Amino acid sequence: MQKEWLQLSYEVPDAMVDTIAEFLIELSSSGVGIDNRTLDTFSLESLEETPNKTVTAYFPDDGTLEEKIRIIKTFLEKTGPNFPGFSYQEPAIARITDEDWSTSWKEHFKPLRVGKNLVIKPTWEDFPAGPEDILLEIDPGMAFGTGTHPTTMLCLTVLEKILSGNHGKEKLVTALDVGTGSGILTIAAAKLGISHISAVDIDPEAVTVAQENCLLNGVAKQVSVSDTPLAMISGSFDIVLANILAEDLVRMAPELIARLNPDGLLVLSGILIEKETMVVDGYANSNLTLTEVCREGEWSCLVFTRNS
Repeated sequence: MQKEWLQLSYEVPDAMVDTIAEFLIELSSSGVGIDNRTLDTFSLESLEETPNKTVTAYFPDDGTLEEKIRIIKTFLEKTGPNFPGFSYQEPAIARITDEDWSTSWKEHFKPLRVGKNLVIKPTWEDFPAGPEDILLEIDPGMAFGTGTHPTTMLCLTVLEKILSGNHGKEKLVTALDVGTGSGILTIAAAKLGISHISAVDIDPEAVTVAQENCLLNGVAKQVSVSDTPLAMISGSFDIVLANILAEDLVRMAPELIARLNPDGLLVLSGILIEKETMVVDGYANSNLTLTEVCREGEWSCLVFTRNS
């Protein structure tokens, strides 16, 4: 039996898109779409600039729709006046199935080059790969994160630089990917030379999709994917990746740092630039050195090194 979802669409000023998208991602724990193009599954270069955009969130049909609409309305009425041109409008509501969702993702997900040699390629698209290209084949399923959203692109670019020796690091052999989503960062790390990766996500659907994508890319032997809570993960790692909300990065700081080897690298993304200082301050009283700050649009990625 196909699972049914309820689709809520809100029209907001262009400047408000990131703010409401971040809120809806946290509220729904599912994908978010912009102008009917699913966030993180389209090429940002193709996104036309318009005064207003439609932001869509997806919720399971579990009888809580009215409560979700009330929560979103409260958020919009409180936050909206900060953005010129905002006026609250009731959402457009539609019912969709897993099959409908899958089709909508595929429509706008095209091959995309990231960094120097990484190429994100949906399974249903052809791509004439060059001899130096590293293909990351992805079927997103219901999981959020295929690599074309700035937060993930920043992580991939930084990861490629690190593992290409640009940071002067050697013998980086283990990694932990917290909030793996579709598994894109884990797959990239494996194809860039990491021999053992633990990937975790609290969403069972994401775990399933990440496992399937690792098999598809031939890296399953290097990867362990699970819903193990961060606090229960044993051992430590040369690289820790976390592409999640800024508030969660601060809350989880002690656990993330505890999983990092001496001289290891901590890569944090999912950070709006306006919250960059908050995250840096959250890691200030630790044995870490901030070694790199990368930005793309309104997003930031921070790289810390654990002092030996």
